[in-house]
Amino acid sequence: MSLASEMIFVDASEQVLGRLASHVAKMLLNGYSVVVFNAEKCVISGSKERIIEKFRQRYSRRTLKNPEKLGHREPKTPHGIVRRAIRRMLPYKKARGREAFKRLKVYSGRPEMPANAKVLKFDDADSSKLGKGYVYLGEIAKIFGWKE
Repeated sequence: MSLASEMIFVDASEQVLGRLASHVAKMLLNGYSVVVFNAEKCVISGSKERIIEKFRQRYSRRTLKNPEKLGHREPKTPHGIVRRAIRRMLPYKKARGREAFKRLKVYSGRPEMPANAKVLKFDDADSSKLGKGYVYLGEIAKIFGWKE
């Protein structure tokens, strides 16, 4: 079986966003097709107030050219946030990174999977090592307008 035809399913529930994104980016660069699901159950480490303030700053960026309009468009859905985090870990401006990013699919919830699909969870990305300082991505997305 070739790498291009092999699809890997990754469960993002109770996984730290940055560590999950780095593992998935490496798998994409190695030629695998990756499906990430349960994006709303992914966690971001830190205090809830600090994370909300960081996202609020990110969503309220303006440009000098036209200060009434928002400058940058950032995703507000959990699957969009996870997708963008993975994209930022790829060399997206090069052809290799763009091809890798095309092999990525991210879902909120659980999609239809084949019966023989192997589901991965990364041990070093588990949120149980964080203690109490983390927030679920679904909570952050709901604050900023996501309607599940």
